[in-house]
Amino acid sequence: MTSAAVPAITSAGAASSASAAKLQMHREGAVLVLTISNPAARNTVNPSIYRAAAKAIRATSGFRTVRAIVLTGEGEHFCVGGDLRRLVRQRKLPQAEQMAHSDALNEWVMAMQEAPQPVIAAVEGTAAGSGFSLCLACDLIVAAEDAEFVMSNVNFGLSIDGGGTDSLARSLPPQAVIEILLGGSVQHARRLHDWGVVNRVVPRGTAYATALAWAQKLAQGPFDVQARIKELVHSARGRSRREQLDAERGVLVESLYSDESGKRIKEFLAARKKG
Repeated sequence: MTSAAVPAITSAGAASSASAAKLQMHREGAVLVLTISNPAARNTVNPSIYRAAAKAIRATSGFRTVRAIVLTGEGEHFCVGGDLRRLVRQRKLPQAEQMAHSDALNEWVMAMQEAPQPVIAAVEGTAAGSGFSLCLACDLIVAAEDAEFVMSNVNFGLSIDGGGTDSLARSLPPQAVIEILLGGSVQHARRLHDWGVVNRVVPRGTAYATALAWAQKLAQGPFDVQARIKELVHSARGRSRREQLDAERGVLVESLYSDESGKRIKEFLAARKKG
């Protein structure tokens, strides 16, 4: 890892000539903010945004100057997924091209999972289709109290993309997942919060501010340990209990002997002694 600054990450955009959709990027201290920007179309996304987001997140993985990431949408909505008009046009083109587009979306999802930094979704308005999947791919979700989530794919005769089936299956029992995916109906923020899918429900218009404040707090934590804890959580499902215990042991021992741990333990004990 290096502490050098991330090049060209403080202000950037990626746009397609065929669409007004773009990805805006800026820094808030140690937090990288990614904003899906296509408010006139409720922040629909396209393959150029998939690739730009994955590239931006991958670029931060080796830099300690970025300690947390916030993903949000411009205006009143988070993201309503792909543009159906683009998908209609896509039906006239080879299936291999759509496979490549899906791979680009999947790369964005994997980039968020594999990033050492915690990734927080800030959701206002609607998160639908792959927009819902992108929320679920984040490590944490902050949602406005009137936010709505829907896997509407089935309503158009389409299956789920962006890892939505996997994310929900990791969080909920099969009955709840099937209800959400086959019904294609709206799920409200508070119901998902009750189920443990959404972390925090906040007043309308405050999701981004809340997510940013949370990200800035997490950014003050120990980079390496947070990254390893996140990795342990994401890899647990594919391991036996014994394998996970061994993995936890290795990370604990490694972190215990680190300079960061020594410093933080010493500071804690000193403060406790004074108190």
